Amino acid sequence: MTTYQYPYPDPELAASHPFVEHRTVRLADTDMRARADDFYALMDARRSVRMFDDAPVPRSLIETAIRTASTAPSGAHMQPWTFVAISAPALKTRIREAAEEEERTNYLENRMNDEWQEALAPLGSDHHKEFLEIAPWLVVLFERRFGEKDDGSKRTHYYVKESVGMAAGMFVTAIHQMGLTTLPHTPSPMVFLRSLLERPDNERPFVMFPVGHPLPGVQVPDLHRRPLDDVAVFLD
Repeated sequence: MTTYQYPYPDPELAASHPFVEHRTVRLADTDMRARADDFYALMDARRSVRMFDDAPVPRSLIETAIRTASTAPSGAHMQPWTFVAISAPALKTRIREAAEEEERTNYLENRMNDEWQEALAPLGSDHHKEFLEIAPWLVVLFERRFGEKDDGSKRTHYYVKESVGMAAGMFVTAIHQMGLTTLPHTPSPMVFLRSLLERPDNERPFVMFPVGHPLPGVQVPDLHRRPLDDVAVFLD
């Protein structure tokens, strides 16, 4: 087997940024097919849930979901995200009140146009967001628009929204894989989350995830995904 090593031109850079062998095992086609089918079936069963059981969820599971999400690729490996996990009841109440105030404007004062509200109607969504209090955890994902160097100067982050979007998807996947459920919630505007959660100016709220067990017997819309030939183009 040939071993490849990244050809750093600068020995000092090579010493400070070492490479390690990629940890992977090449599987037989049949094994890959089985794993692919199993994972697809798991994820095809995923649904966003708005009715949660208030049963507690161990903090360690939320920690693992965040660690999993943080394995997402990011521009120049800047990892431009912060996950803020909230279980304190009083703080969840304040978040619900602020979110409902924004959503009330969206739904009842026509910040969202008729076409938008018509598209949401089959999902049963309105300005009431009681799940923000009932779910045992709220996890707010912030995008870090820029960072800070050791000397206090600004560090540029690259492809921030793309990176944070991938981390968000991996968080949803991790939550579903462990048997919990979540809902990507984006009250608009979301700036109130930065002040309520006392986040710095370089962070901007991206999405909020209530996390917990679904309420027993809860029903969800009978959604069907677009078929493969409607979402993919193959140029063989």
